[in-house]
Amino acid sequence: MAALGWLTPRRRSATARSVLAGEAAAEAARKTSLQLEQEREEEAAALEAARASEAAPEEPEFPVAGDVRAAAFFDLDNTVMQGAAIFHFGRGLYKRKFFQRRELARFAWAQVWFRLAGVEDPAHMQEARDSALSIVKGHRVSELMSIGEEIYDEYMADRIWPGTRALAQAHLDAGQKVWLVTAAPVETATIIARRLGLTGALGTVAESVDGVYTGRLVGELLHGPAKAEAVRALAAAEGLDLARCAAYSDSHNDIPMLSLVGHPYAINPDTKLRRHARDREWRLRDYRTGRKAAKIGIPAAAGLGAVAGGTAAAVALHRRRR
Repeated sequence: MAALGWLTPRRRSATARSVLAGEAAAEAARKTSLQLEQEREEEAAALEAARASEAAPEEPEFPVAGDVRAAAFFDLDNTVMQGAAIFHFGRGLYKRKFFQRRELARFAWAQVWFRLAGVEDPAHMQEARDSALSIVKGHRVSELMSIGEEIYDEYMADRIWPGTRALAQAHLDAGQKVWLVTAAPVETATIIARRLGLTGALGTVAESVDGVYTGRLVGELLHGPAKAEAVRALAAAEGLDLARCAAYSDSHNDIPMLSLVGHPYAINPDTKLRRHARDREWRLRDYRTGRKAAKIGIPAAAGLGAVAGGTAAAVALHRRRR
């Protein structure tokens, strides 16, 4: 922390929380990835048979080197999955009577905003965080993990972007590890990673004592600079060369994470990220409307299987902001 001495006490405290959140997320991710790897080996035969019976999307044609010191980091909300994982999780908890209708209205409004605006709003994310922590306080981690499996099937499985899923699979096929990096709870993120056959997940770590949630976070929400800290910590622990790694996101809030790696990609980008990516000649792809994005590295083949997301209003709003 000596290097932070030049900062004001307030900024030094915020930076310290980001570092703590990032390191906690990296530690949790490494623990869960070992378990996920074992589960994947047990399910490999069944998954291979299922994949063979499906029409797989064409593999994207962009450089993915088979390099053990390279990995890929994917943001979750609106990058891998339509909408925000925490709001889908909230819907599932409401269905199971974890909270009342007024809390559901807050979750629903935040989800509508996310779908229409296509951006992460700090105020909505703060409200979602506080609501989620109050809801899970006193519940066992194992209970929420079990429920999370059901919620994935009910609300998330059919919201995965096929185009982004194909990008992740290209890294896996090349022998690279693929991690989700998200502000969603690490338990929820781990479930999604396992279901998609990914290596693991970096997510927000909620404090638990003896397997019971306390209603507090370890550090802070894994968002913005905290994501970059998590990726940096995981890369150091895994012996990765960030210059060889790739990162994918839709949000300008993830520019710190994207800037860490040698191969940044803007997927379904918001206006600020689109502008930033074009200025720096980062690769772009938009799966929300099926239209071709600016062709800076990723060819049209990467978009095969992509689906139009959101409502007509969301499409109209997005086009007006171009």
